[in-house]
Amino acid sequence: VLIPCEDRASNVFRKLFLTGSSDEIDAQLRRLALGQSIMDTVADQSRGIRRRLGREDRERMDQYLTAVREVERRMAGAAEWEERPKPEAPVPMPVDPPESSAFLEKTRLMYQMARLAFETDSTRSVTLLLDGVNSPAIKVEGTAVTDGYHNLSHHGRNESKLRQLKAIDRAHLQLLGELLTEMKARPEGESTLLENTSVIFGSNLGDANKHTTDNMPVLLAGGPFRHGRHLAFDRGANQPLARMYVSVLQQMGIETETFASGTGTMPGLV
Repeated sequence: VLIPCEDRASNVFRKLFLTGSSDEIDAQLRRLALGQSIMDTVADQSRGIRRRLGREDRERMDQYLTAVREVERRMAGAAEWEERPKPEAPVPMPVDPPESSAFLEKTRLMYQMARLAFETDSTRSVTLLLDGVNSPAIKVEGTAVTDGYHNLSHHGRNESKLRQLKAIDRAHLQLLGELLTEMKARPEGESTLLENTSVIFGSNLGDANKHTTDNMPVLLAGGPFRHGRHLAFDRGANQPLARMYVSVLQQMGIETETFASGTGTMPGLV
């Protein structure tokens, strides 16, 4: 299930750096407490129903109860966050682009918020979804883009669509390059923010035109890995992408040999 996304950099900034008044915090905590009690009631009722179900329905109910417990944990974390002192904002609040076509500017601001979250140790993990499916015709300097990214990705080898797609992808990678450069310029202890962070940039498709999900392009930057190289494996029997996650987890000090369908690490990274 897709986690609801925050798509405004200004809202991320508020959560990271702005502390509400005592009345605002109390009101938010009351809302969270009400949600917590609703979750408790639903969980109690569900356990009573579970005893009357068959095996397959019990498994489905167990999945549901697990989801309820995850919501409860997130709510407890949200309550803790409301009362946590916020760091001083190192930059002014960002101004969200007024038009949806400024997709790249929105991405740039979200990259900035991710970097600031790491710099201030507000979180140790950030996930950004660059939602190409719902994007409009994106403004790209020097290129006239006439369609949304999703439609352009189903290009059918059309030269005009490929040219527009290339311009958007190049602009995205330029923004990623700026993010990595800024992280490398931020000292952190005896190293840099980039050296202490693993940045994974990739796609859910290997060829969006055909909707293939193998041989997916992935960039791995930062962290204690061997960089500046292209690792190409057997395209017919490729390395499971999940092995890369095992490698990242191990380098972050998490002792595991598996992640999802991946067993062992990906060769060539360390």
